[in-house]
Amino acid sequence: MSSRAELKRAYKEKPPPMGVFAVRCQVHGKVLVGSSLNLPGALNRVRFQLDMGSHPCVELQEDWRRHGSDSFSFEVLDELRPPEDPGADPKEELRVLEALWLERLQPYGEAGYHRPPQVGT
Repeated sequence: MSSRAELKRAYKEKPPPMGVFAVRCQVHGKVLVGSSLNLPGALNRVRFQLDMGSHPCVELQEDWRRHGSDSFSFEVLDELRPPEDPGADPKEELRVLEALWLERLQPYGEAGYHRPPQVGT
């Protein structure tokens, strides 16, 4: 049986889940897609920014103010496994995974809070 101290140490050493998340307005279905090396931290940060009125996406912030926090869901869309190699940097894999979700969800215009990608860039 593991001691409490051993369990606490194992928890602290375990990397946080990383991956792609969505913040979705239930009123009209608009979605913001993001990614992070620390999903729980990113979702907490987004919620805090919205609660404080300081989120950088003005349109999302306005919808939060207009419809209230109960009108939004915070979803984990996909998680990345920690790399086998301790020296590996998962940022590129995370960027590709986010791009795949942006392609799938097309969160532009009436469907989301992102600007459409620029053609030819």
